[in-house]
Amino acid sequence: LGLTYRKLLGGYWSEIYGEAGFRPLKNSLITFFGDISLRRGERISDSPTSIGFILEPARGINLIGRYFRDRTFTLALSVCLGKAGITAQPHYGDDKKMNRLNCSFRYGGMRPSIIDEAVNRNKKYVPISLKGSVGYNKYILFDSGTIRFMDILADIRAAADDPRIAALVLNLSGLRIYPEHAWEIREDLKRAKVLGKQIIIFIDNAGMTHYHLASVADKIVLDPSGSLRLAGFAMGRTYLKGTLDKLGLGFEPWRFNRYKSAPEKYSHTEMSEADREQNQAYIDDRYELVRENICLERAITIAQFDRLIDDIAYFLADRAIELNLVDTVGRWSDRGKIIENLTGAGLGAVSRKDILGNTLPRSDWGARDRIAVVYGLGDCEMDGGIRARWLERLFLRLARDKTVRAVVFRVDSPGGLTMPSDLVAQAVRKCAGEKPVIVSQGQVAASGGYLISAYADSILAGPNTVTGSIGIYGGWVYDKGIGEKIGMSSDYVNRGKHADLTVGIRLPYIGLTIPARNLTADEYDRMEELFHILYDDFVSQVSDGRGIPIEKVKEIAEGRIYSGLDGKDVGLVDKIGGLMTAIEMAKNMAGIEAGEPVDIIEIPKSRGLFNLRKKLNPFGISLESDPIYNYLRLLTENNGQPLPMLEPGICPEME
Repeated sequence: LGLTYRKLLGGYWSEIYGEAGFRPLKNSLITFFGDISLRRGERISDSPTSIGFILEPARGINLIGRYFRDRTFTLALSVCLGKAGITAQPHYGDDKKMNRLNCSFRYGGMRPSIIDEAVNRNKKYVPISLKGSVGYNKYILFDSGTIRFMDILADIRAAADDPRIAALVLNLSGLRIYPEHAWEIREDLKRAKVLGKQIIIFIDNAGMTHYHLASVADKIVLDPSGSLRLAGFAMGRTYLKGTLDKLGLGFEPWRFNRYKSAPEKYSHTEMSEADREQNQAYIDDRYELVRENICLERAITIAQFDRLIDDIAYFLADRAIELNLVDTVGRWSDRGKIIENLTGAGLGAVSRKDILGNTLPRSDWGARDRIAVVYGLGDCEMDGGIRARWLERLFLRLARDKTVRAVVFRVDSPGGLTMPSDLVAQAVRKCAGEKPVIVSQGQVAASGGYLISAYADSILAGPNTVTGSIGIYGGWVYDKGIGEKIGMSSDYVNRGKHADLTVGIRLPYIGLTIPARNLTADEYDRMEELFHILYDDFVSQVSDGRGIPIEKVKEIAEGRIYSGLDGKDVGLVDKIGGLMTAIEMAKNMAGIEAGEPVDIIEIPKSRGLFNLRKKLNPFGISLESDPIYNYLRLLTENNGQPLPMLEPGICPEME
C-alpha cells in the first residue's frame, strides 16, 4: 500500500495518489496492482485510475501490463542489468493501436538480475579483513576495533550464496578471537567450499587458533616475514595462597564437589588431582580436534603433525612452505596479483556491503517470521554481566510475542551468583513452554551458565565450548593480619550473634571489605548444610530440564567441566554446532520451511551509543575491564555466598 500527497506551493492544485499491490505467491513472480489519482476539484468517477500486472519469469526480466480507465493500455519489457536497467514501453490507444513508444535507462541501486549473475558468474572475489576483536556486540560510535560475530557469519553465508563470487579472501592479520568463535567461522567457510567457493586466507604471525582457522582454506598465504607458532595448548592458573599468607589475608575454601576447583586458586599451591584430570581431558579434546582438522585439510599424517608440534613448533615462511603448512608467501596489499596467480583468473573485488544478499532489496512482501537471538553474556549477576533482571523480563515478553516464532539463546557465561542464574533459568523455562527455545553455547556456558541453558528445548555447543561444571562453591576471605600490616583497624557495634561477620577493614581505592574473623565451627556447619541443599537443587533443575535421571546427573556433575564433545557424550549437550546451526534448528522446530527467509532480531544489537569510560580514560587503564578484578569483586562483595561459576583463567582466552 502507498499514499502520496502533492500540492503546488502558492497555487490551487493538489493531488492524492494511492496505490496498492498484491503478490499471491508472496514472491515477485506475479504482482497485481492498481492506482488512483484524486485531484482537487475532480469527482472520483473522473479521477485517473489503472490496474495492471507485473510478470517476472526470471530475475530482473519483467513483463508489465497496465490498463487505464479511459481504455488505453501499455505493455512494457524491463530488463535489469544489476545497477543498470532498460525499459521499452509502447502505449496503445482505445483503438488498440500503438501511438507512442517510451524507452528509459536506469542507473543506481543494485537490483536482482539473472543477466548480471550469468555475465559475472564466478568472476568476483570478496575481501574480508578481520582486523580487530571479535565480539557479539559493539558500540554504535567509536568502536571500529570490534567486529560483530554475527556480521562475519552472515557475510560469509551471503558470499557463499552469491553466484558472482568465486572466492572468499580473508585477512587474519590483527585478529583477536576466542577459539570457539574461530571454529564457528571455520565451519561456515567449510560450507562455502561445499557450495563451490574457493577460500584464500592471509596470515602473518599465527598461533594454534589462527592457523586452525586458516587451515580450512584452499590456499594459505603467509607474510614473507611472518611465522607460525604451533606449540600445542596449555591450561593452568596462578595460585595465590602464598600471596594471601604474606598479605595476612585468610581464605577458607567452601568446596563440597570434587571437581569444583575454583577455590584452589586461594587455598592451594598447585592443581589437585581432580582439577588436573578435568583440565587435561579438555586440553586433549581441543588438541585432537585441531590436529584432526589440520591433518585433513593439509594432507599431513597424525604422526607428522605431532612431530611438527613437539620437535619444531616455530616455523618461518620458507620452512612452512617446505612442510606444506602454507602454500605461498605474500602480503594483503598485493592480494589482487596473488589471487590471480593462485586462481588462474583475474577476479574483480566486491565489497562486503555489495554482496547480493547484503545489498538487494527484499523480493518478498508482507511480514516475515521472526527468530529472536538473545545474548546472555558475562557473569550471572542481577544488574551486571548477563543482567538477570532484564533477561527475565525479556524472556517473559518474548513468550507472549506472537510475532516471534522461536528464540535462540546464545549463552557465553562462566556462571556467577545463584539467584540470577535461577531467575533466568525459570524465565527460559516459561518461554520454552510457549515456543521453541534453542541454546547456543559459546566459548563457555558452565556452572550458572549451564543452569540458564538447562530448560531449553535443545542445547548446541561447539567442540571447544567449556560446559557442565554443575556444582557450587564458595569461600570466606577474612583478616588474618592484613589490617595490622598496613596499619588499618575497624570497630563496630552489633546486635545479632552473627552480624559481626559483615564488618571489617575496607581497603582503599579498590573498595573491598575484609571481614574481621573466620566462621565458627557452628557457623561452618550451617553453611555446609545450605550448600548441600543448593547443590541438590542445581542437580534437580538440570535433571528436570534435560530429562536425565537425578542419579545420572550426580554421576556427571560434581563441578566437572566438559568440552562440548564430551558434554554431548554425557548428555549435557544435544548437538555439536554453532550459532547459525542453532538458528536453522529454531526455524525447523517452529515449523518454518527450509529456505524460507526470516527476520533475525538480535537482542541486544549493540552495547550502546559509545564507550564513555574509554573516552574519559584514553590510556585504557581500567580495573573494571579486568576479569580477575571482577572475580575478586564478586567474591568479596558476596563473601560467603554460594557461587555456581568458573574462575577466570580456566577457559581459553582471546588470542
